[in-house]
Order: sequence, then structure tokens, then C-alpha cells
Amino acid sequence: MTSVAPVSAAGLLPDREAATYAEWFACLAEPMRVKLLHAVATASRGLTVGALTEILGTSQSTCSHHVRKLAEVGFLHLRKEGTATVVTINQACCSGLPHAADAVMGLLAPRPCCPGDLPADVTVRAAVEDDWVAVRRIYGEAIATGSATFETEVPAKRALDRNWLPEHRWVAELDGEVVGWAAATPVSDREGDEGVAETSVQVAEGHRGRGVGKALMYKQVTEADAAGLWTLQASVFTENRAGIALHHSAGYRTVGVRERVGQREGVWHDTVFLERRSAAV
Repeated sequence: MTSVAPVSAAGLLPDREAATYAEWFACLAEPMRVKLLHAVATASRGLTVGALTEILGTSQSTCSHHVRKLAEVGFLHLRKEGTATVVTINQACCSGLPHAADAVMGLLAPRPCCPGDLPADVTVRAAVEDDWVAVRRIYGEAIATGSATFETEVPAKRALDRNWLPEHRWVAELDGEVVGWAAATPVSDREGDEGVAETSVQVAEGHRGRGVGKALMYKQVTEADAAGLWTLQASVFTENRAGIALHHSAGYRTVGVRERVGQREGVWHDTVFLERRSAAV
């Protein structure tokens, strides 16, 4: 199994890569081969064809056939030890198969830097002391949706002021009214994590769907890039499709789904974990 480029400049998989991935997936279309590959991958050391035959409960000729097919594609390595054939995993599978799935699903395609089509009537500026009342009011409106945060009460101003990075607090104004805010929180106080922050964006109840979130997100990610924050991360409830789409528009990628990660009012919720790497790094 060899490394291949994920996408072409036109945004489509090149023919060679598409053919390679199709060969991999076709080889795994047989359930017995999937079980065989799993058995070898999870073994602490190489397995003989005889041992695999017993594990899979099949004939030696059938096992040998599937081993050969997996080896031809590059999933397995074979070596002789006396009269026995020892089967080991090709370690490139550990990265090659996930890479192939990500490439086919478009997760490795170039991602946008920032949201586009920003509203002309929304102004985003640094938050100041007088904005705290509006910020906490909008926080409460987000809590009321039931799909924005696990918190059920608005944090105290002192707690927010302590946790949020001072240089990464933004508010959006429309007709002189604060209608949204964005902030970043350090993920830890370790020296090696100084460039990693968790982000939040919330929009006032009566102003959602008007591009306020886009304007805030644009300001947040461009200023984070300029300040040298190399990774931004966020957790969004799986049912909050608009929030997930907003993050994708700013170059975030879905890392995975965290199952039953927390409760809100006695109900377990899953969250989508998203991450954005600065193009400057």
C-alpha cells in the first residue's frame, strides 16, 4: 500500500487514485477477508495460515486464497518460516485505509479559509466592558435553545472574563445593538498548547439566519490566524446542523462524533468535534 495524493486541482480524485481505492474496497467486499484482516491486525505477532484457518473456522485452501488476495493488494505481508507461511499486517494500512475513506468522502479536499458572503450591515469589533450585559443575555438565549451548550445557567461575568482569551473576544453589532459574540478559551495552560484554543459563537435569538454568525466567525478565525493560534477546536451538538455548517465554512473539519459526552437536563447528547488548523502553520 503506497501513499497517494488526495485530490486534484479540479477537486476530483485523479483516475489513478480512484482506481487504487476501488481495488482496495473491492478486495474488502468479501466479509471473510475483513474478518481475516482484523484477526491479523489485532494479533500481537504474525499468524500462520494454519492458525488463521482455525480462528476463522474455514478450510486451509479458502484461508490461503483470501490471504493471497489481501497480500496482492498490499494489506498483508507474507514470509516463510520453514514450511509455514507467516502473515503480518502491512502497517501502512493503519493510515492508508482511513486516508482512502477520507479522500473519497472529500474530507481531504482544500477547505475554505473563512466564511464568505458576509452581511454588509453587521459590524464586528473587540468586546469592551459595556458589552457584558448583552453578551450574557445572548448566552442565556443560546442556553434556551437546548442545542447550543451543556450549561443550564449563564456563567458569571467573572468566570467568563477569567476563561476567555482577552485578545479574542468579539461582538457583532447591527444598528448599534449587540446581536452576537464570539470568544476563544485556552485548552490548557501547558506551554506546548499555547496556540490551541476552543471557540464559541452565539447569536441573539431575533437575529439568527442573517449572517451574524458568519461575520463573527470570519473575524474570529482571521484574527486567530494573525495572532499565531495554530489550532482552533469546537464541539457542536449533532442536532445543531447550522452550527456545524458554519464551522465547515470557516475551514473546520469534522474530527469525529463524541458519543454521550454529556447530559443536559437528564438527557445524554452526542457532539461533533471540529478542528481548524491555521494555513500559516
